[in-house]
Amino acid sequence: MTKFEIFNNEQNSYHLSDFYYDLPKKFIAKYPSKKRGDSKLMVLNRKEKTIEHHKFSDIVKYFEPNDCLVINNTKVFPARLFANKDKTDAKVEIFLLRALDDQIWETIVNPARKVRIGNKLNFTDNIHCDVIDNTVSSGRVIRHNCSKEEFMDYIMEYGKSPIPPYIKRKSEPLDKIRYQTVFAENLGAVAAPTAGLHFNKKILKKIEKNKTKVTPITLHIGFGTFKPVVVEDISRHNMHSEFYNITKDTAQTVNQTMALGGKVVAVGTSVVRALESAYISDMQITEQNSWTDKFIYPHYDFQIVDKLITNFHQPKSTLLMLVSAFADRNFIMKAYKEAIKNKYSFYSYGDAMLII
Repeated sequence: MTKFEIFNNEQNSYHLSDFYYDLPKKFIAKYPSKKRGDSKLMVLNRKEKTIEHHKFSDIVKYFEPNDCLVINNTKVFPARLFANKDKTDAKVEIFLLRALDDQIWETIVNPARKVRIGNKLNFTDNIHCDVIDNTVSSGRVIRHNCSKEEFMDYIMEYGKSPIPPYIKRKSEPLDKIRYQTVFAENLGAVAAPTAGLHFNKKILKKIEKNKTKVTPITLHIGFGTFKPVVVEDISRHNMHSEFYNITKDTAQTVNQTMALGGKVVAVGTSVVRALESAYISDMQITEQNSWTDKFIYPHYDFQIVDKLITNFHQPKSTLLMLVSAFADRNFIMKAYKEAIKNKYSFYSYGDAMLII
C-alpha cells in the first residue's frame, strides 16, 4: 500500500447502489451564497476519521508554506441559445457542447423530435445554422453561416448561462457572474468547476501571503459531467472525455512541491482528474495538452493529490465515486448524513468540503 492509497477493508468492490443516499430537495441550493467565501465548510480528516464544521473563509489555516493549491481556470461560456425553425418558426433551444471547427458545433437540441438533418435554425435575420448530422442523446451537429468570431460574439451577448439541470429555475443575469470562478480565464466549459466558486480574491491573497503556491490547470468541463451512471457494476461505466491543459510551469511547480515534501491541494474533482491523468512516474507529472476520460472510483491509488476541496455531489454520480475513492466510501457517506443533519446546501451552488 502506497502513502496515497485509500483502501476499504470491508469489501473489495462497489456497486452503483453503494453510492445512493436520500437527499430532501430543500437542501439543493438554487442560488449561491450572498458573498463568495460565506459558504459552510466541512473538514474531513482521513487519518483521524474526524469531521469538523467551519466557514469556507477558514480554509486558509489548512495550508502550509510549502503546499501548492491547484485551481482550474476554465471559463464557462453562455452555451444556451434559442433559435426559430425555418418555415414553421417553432422555437428551439440549442445547447452548445463544443466546437468541432470554426463553423461546426456539437449540440443538444430541445425539442429534439422537431429538429432533423436539413433543418435551418435562425438566430437572427443574418445569423443561422443548418443541422448537418445527428449524435447520441438528442444531439445534433450544426454549421453556422458566419465567422468564428462573429458567432462567438453572438454567443457571449445573447447566450444564457448553462446552469445545471438539477437547479429547477431559469438562468438569471446573476448566474453569468456567480456560475464562474474569480480565476476563470480560458473559455471552453459548459459547467463550472464548482469547488472554485467559493474562492474570492481576498482568500486567494491570504493563501499566497502564507507562501502557499497557487497554480492553474485548465480542464473544460463538459455536459457529460451530469451523465448518470446506469450500470450496477461501476467498473463498466464509460467515462466522458474532456480536454485539459497543464503548462510546463504548473508541472514544475507541482513536481517541486512534492519533491520538497509539500502537499498538493486540488480545488475540485476536475483538477484531480487532470493531475492524475498527467502522472508519469516517481511522483512526477508532465505538461499536457490532451483529452482525458479517466474514471476514478474506489480503490484508485492516488499518485499526486494530497488534499481535496470539493462540493457535495449527486447520488450515484462519478464525482461522488471519486470523492469516495479519496476518503473511503463509508466515511464519505457518514459525512453526507451529518451534512444533511446540519443543514448544509448541496450541489453546484452548495457548501464545500475539505478532505485532508
